Amino acid sequence: MATTYLDAQPSVEKSTFWSSGHKPTLIAAFLYFDLAFMVWVLLGPLAPEIAKTLALTPAEKGLMVAVPTLAGALLRVVNGLLVDRIGPKNSGTISQIIVITGLFIAWALGVTSFGGTLALGVILGFAGASFAIALPLASRWYPPEHQGKAMGLAGMGNSGTVLAALFAPGLARIFGWNDVLGLACIPLTLVLVAYVMMAKDAPGRPAAKSLRDYFQPLKTADSWWLMGFYAVTFGGFVGLAASLPIYFTDRFGLTTIQAGYATAGCVFAGSLVRPVGGALADAIGGVKALIGVFILAAFALAGVAIADTFVTALMLFVIGMLALGTGNGSVFQLVPQRFSAEIGVMTGLVGMAGGVGGFYLASSLGLAKQWTGSFSAGFLIFAGLAIVALVGLLLVKSKWRATWGTAAGVRI
Repeated sequence: MATTYLDAQPSVEKSTFWSSGHKPTLIAAFLYFDLAFMVWVLLGPLAPEIAKTLALTPAEKGLMVAVPTLAGALLRVVNGLLVDRIGPKNSGTISQIIVITGLFIAWALGVTSFGGTLALGVILGFAGASFAIALPLASRWYPPEHQGKAMGLAGMGNSGTVLAALFAPGLARIFGWNDVLGLACIPLTLVLVAYVMMAKDAPGRPAAKSLRDYFQPLKTADSWWLMGFYAVTFGGFVGLAASLPIYFTDRFGLTTIQAGYATAGCVFAGSLVRPVGGALADAIGGVKALIGVFILAAFALAGVAIADTFVTALMLFVIGMLALGTGNGSVFQLVPQRFSAEIGVMTGLVGMAGGVGGFYLASSLGLAKQWTGSFSAGFLIFAGLAIVALVGLLLVKSKWRATWGTAAGVRI
């Protein structure tokens, strides 16, 4: 844990970021997270081709790309428990093996029905649950004043969604979308080998708690607020990452490859600024950073709902993704300040909330399209949730600043 590490080595408090932790582990956490996120949203870029093959309705398409986010959300709690019991390195190894095995079986047997896509989505949820492993793996090596940067850099692994958007449609065009599932096993296996060789659990791992103790944080209102904020920031990010290929092809008639490139540009913007969001939160405080995030996200998503050209929609999506990516890093600057003793389970719980938010956004867009003929209602409702989060943050910010026992010089 970050607190244990700080107490055991007080000199770290004066160290620079790169000298205060363990770089090979930080790199391993990023690589593991990056490839896991690549396959977590893999059904999104493949969705237009899968939908044609299996004759899926808009609602079924939305549910297909949303299931991995929901499965990942629930499994993050499981991984949060495993991290504190067997350590993040072992937890990550097990999870990666499950994902590789599941993808290989899906490729070998073939996915031939809507039910099959949902079953595959559940397996891909293990990749999404990597969040609850990669962040504690990196975080426990770093002191409080560097938490935002450490978790931001590890969390930048969500850029794996860019790889899926860039390469999956083109590979599907050449080999067929089912073969893309098998091809994904190759980089996953290579990264697993690197992860096992490079990653190292931080010293001072806390003793395993009872199952009841793990959920003690849920008795505090602060945990629910942080979960709600992340449901908007990360939920918006991953929900859009999974849904934009469908949106661009259905709304503007783009080819799957063109939609993949457009999606990659939007997702890259959100991924790139995650560490910036963590560093910004370290500098000005996570609360101040999130206030700007929620305002920009609400503006962008509401604008998308009425955008009538591809260029306008694309620009608004980039603005929205920049805000949401910054928010992801900002929320996780706050989590270890408030819950340093429960960082493993809180990473799982907050990450679960983010996945639930992503499931809601992706599935609601599909339902809105089927029921109203337009995606607009789904975007407007999520913009409203960003405003609700902003109001909630303004209500709790004074209490947080007055009562949280953060380390000297760490802003919230």
